[in-house]
Amino acid sequence: MQALTDRSKMVDRKPMTFVERLYLWNIIKGMRITFAHLFRKKVTVKFPEQKRAFSPVFRGLHILNRDEEGRERCTACGLCAVSCPAEAITMEGAERKPGEEHLYREEKYAAKYEINMLRCIFCGFCEEACPKDAIYLTETFAPANYKREGFIYGKDDLLIPDPKTGK
Repeated sequence: MQALTDRSKMVDRKPMTFVERLYLWNIIKGMRITFAHLFRKKVTVKFPEQKRAFSPVFRGLHILNRDEEGRERCTACGLCAVSCPAEAITMEGAERKPGEEHLYREEKYAAKYEINMLRCIFCGFCEEACPKDAIYLTETFAPANYKREGFIYGKDDLLIPDPKTGK
């Protein structure tokens, strides 16, 4: 049978010499690589004292933003939930009642807003889809937790504090 390409090579099957059977040359080459790595700059970051520089496009934990008057920006339009490829965002909308104008920016607001951080892939599509700039991805890590329920962040976990009252 003829080969399709001319890249084949003949294999030399001659017996190994005494030096080749000792593998001495291969051991010397491996030791040379090991010693070369000993004198290189260390890549380890000593965490508590030294902080790692993040990329300018790093995406971390989500936050729900407020406007200048302290009202919630989210109008429960659902574009963030629809644009999420991992389906990590769930929300329920509600109508603003009379007297709640100081709490919510629009007539409709998110009564329930949850992000499952175990499903989230930190793609940033929710941030891009939001027409009201209500959701942002910050430069902080998601903290470790022992239970799965601790990774489901509700509206009270995501909403930044009111600039007027601090709550």
